[in-house]
Amino acid sequence: MSADEKQTRQLYFLSGQAVKVHMLPAKRTGQPFEVNMESTGYFVVKQRALPEVLLKVVEAKRMLESEKVHSVQEAVDKVGISRSSFYKYKEDIFPFHDTTEGKTVTMTVQMDDQPGLLSDVLKIIAAFGANILTIHQSIPINGVASLSVSVQVLSTTRDMSEMIDRVERKEGVHYVKILAKE
Repeated sequence: MSADEKQTRQLYFLSGQAVKVHMLPAKRTGQPFEVNMESTGYFVVKQRALPEVLLKVVEAKRMLESEKVHSVQEAVDKVGISRSSFYKYKEDIFPFHDTTEGKTVTMTVQMDDQPGLLSDVLKIIAAFGANILTIHQSIPINGVASLSVSVQVLSTTRDMSEMIDRVERKEGVHYVKILAKE
């Protein structure tokens, strides 16, 4: 997997108050769905779904944190955004792994009913240093099972978005979805 492909699989949290997202029209009504996230104000979004300006804000923040640049102006010049864009969004977007330490992340994994696949998924989670709190696997239907896993993210846990990507790329896994982060 190239660096570009790996980068497109990163997860990000977006925050904001009363964020509304308009999605594709419903098949039956033709009307757009409207999701109002007033209760939490957070979304988990894959990198490929984000506007370029938000990704550049994250990159500018990384440059500043790693001291590759010495000022906000230098960072925004390098990534190609305005200072106003940086300040507008800098508190509203951050990589998923930056916000998970000390949290419980619950995810669902849709996977084939294959001997050893559950074990392989759990080994990936363990290899990244997350503490598995609960596991529930449904009875497979038509050869496919749903797995619900809650993990505690410790200070020693490696990059959660990379862990999720590794699980998602495992042969036999259909998808991984984040259900909650507490």
